[in-house]
Amino acid sequence: MGEKPTAAFALSLVGAIFIILGGIFYMALFSIIGGFISIIPGLEGLGGFFIVFGLMGLIWGILVLVGAVMMNSGDPGKVKTGSILVLIFSIISWFGAAGGFLIGFILGLIGAILGLTWKPEKPERTPPPPP
Repeated sequence: MGEKPTAAFALSLVGAIFIILGGIFYMALFSIIGGFISIIPGLEGLGGFFIVFGLMGLIWGILVLVGAVMMNSGDPGKVKTGSILVLIFSIISWFGAAGGFLIGFILGLIGAILGLTWKPEKPERTPPPPP
């Protein structure tokens, strides 16, 4: 089994959990706020918009989680792709999950950078025996 970017995976995974929790929190908060706003005539549809906004935060968190799992594969191509997913959706998580209470954004950003800079060690080649 090959080497894996463990620190990048762990930070991205914890960041994804915070972003998912942020998305769930904002879905609940926005549904309450949307319920109060829907009482006002002419703003009935705004409550659904708020819930969709929180749902987007949940989706961004799940996509960060997918990127973190890809980073754990150890395959350099998948690690790079997973790191890009984590980077993009950690940044986008500000819309709908408030960056996972800021902590998820920071951890996802650091994990993505570690994943993008990770290079597997080359196995040392033993010199051929002398003739």
